[in-house]
Amino acid sequence: MNPVRLLIVLVAAVSAIGLAVVMQRALGGKPAVATAIAAPASSRPMTQVLVAKRDLTIGTRLTGEDVTWQAWPTEAVNAAFITNGAALPKPEGAAKAKAAVANAASDMIGGVDPAKAVEGAIVRDPILTGEPITPRKIVRGGDGGYLSVVLSPGKRAMSVPVTSETAVGGFILPGDRVDVLQTREASGSSDGGSDKVLIAETILQNVRVLALDQSTAAEKDAKSIVAATATIEVAPADAEALTRAKATGPVTLALRAYTDLGGPSGAVGRVEHKVHEEAVIRINRGGQTTNIPVRP
Repeated sequence: MNPVRLLIVLVAAVSAIGLAVVMQRALGGKPAVATAIAAPASSRPMTQVLVAKRDLTIGTRLTGEDVTWQAWPTEAVNAAFITNGAALPKPEGAAKAKAAVANAASDMIGGVDPAKAVEGAIVRDPILTGEPITPRKIVRGGDGGYLSVVLSPGKRAMSVPVTSETAVGGFILPGDRVDVLQTREASGSSDGGSDKVLIAETILQNVRVLALDQSTAAEKDAKSIVAATATIEVAPADAEALTRAKATGPVTLALRAYTDLGGPSGAVGRVEHKVHEEAVIRINRGGQTTNIPVRP
């Protein structure tokens, strides 16, 4: 080989090695080859997916603090995930996936901000930290199965007819605590006749209101709801007592203070209301008996 040509080859080889060393140092000691391989991976299209920020147990009512956005490989996005539609891929197949995701999210959230749409929803199945939020895992007011998730274990949901008069003018809202009072008539004797006396007594105390008509939550800034029915949470035995009360007379709801949340709840011991009856004293004189009524 020509000495001049050989010298040129050697100088080029040394220069290439020196350039590789300089590039490696500039990249923090990482091999240039590894960086070149990792570069395509970092440019993969990503989509923001709504996930749980912490472990969520059954019955948890979601707030904005429970969820967050997390970057997710777009090709791995499931149609049931809630996304913000950002950084979607260009290939035709991925475009179809984008449309499916957008449609699923739109159906669930109704066109509002996804993060806000899940606020107030109830967790139906456990959701782990970092797990995507899906419609199957949560239930919102108005959805099927909502009350069965909201109910406390072992409790029952029962509805009672109400009016603005029997529901504190509509100021009772879902989540409030109430007493259930029954009004009925009782008969008694007075002055040899028969009188009807109106009796009011508390049947249930400190029970939770689950819904008013089909509203499971008051609208924003709403202070009252005028409804025809109120659905309350009761124990099985209390449900029987409430059924009997509804059959024998109208019921009224009495709103309790927020501080009564931890107080006794459920059926109240029935108080026997005795109508004023006359006592009779018999006086026997000379073989004649006289009855003299005496009021207690």
